[in-house]
Amino acid sequence: MKGGGAGVTEGELTAWGRRVGAGVLPPVFIGLKGPLGAGKSAFARAVARGAGVEGALPSPTFNLVFRYALPGGRAVIHADLFRIEAAGELAGIGWEELLGDEGAIVLVEWCGRAGEALPPDRWEVRLGFVPGETGRRGVEVERFGEPAPLPGVG
Repeated sequence: MKGGGAGVTEGELTAWGRRVGAGVLPPVFIGLKGPLGAGKSAFARAVARGAGVEGALPSPTFNLVFRYALPGGRAVIHADLFRIEAAGELAGIGWEELLGDEGAIVLVEWCGRAGEALPPDRWEVRLGFVPGETGRRGVEVERFGEPAPLPGVG
């Protein structure tokens, strides 16, 4: 998916996130970038729902990491690095364990704060506002290395 021109609505972003969650094969790391309010949390929640997570999905801004166990040893891990000031702080949130979970869909908001600690095989989804188009988001997806295929990305 690549939003160009008029971008996508929140509903379209959510629908894509659900398709990603339902169809991606773990392990996969999806880094989320963009300004406050661009839809990073909405997309992460949609992926979690698509993967089968039920119940409340609070923002990890203050807790930093939430792990949601799924049947069959799978999991969705949702992290938010907004409050991380340096990559050296990642050990305190269990960064290596988070990256080593072979059954996980790992979603990390503000992933750029991890710097060189980002895994070499990953997707990065950049969300932004489309000038003059209220309620629409630009979406750019970039692949690094050899991550698992991402539904909806050609």
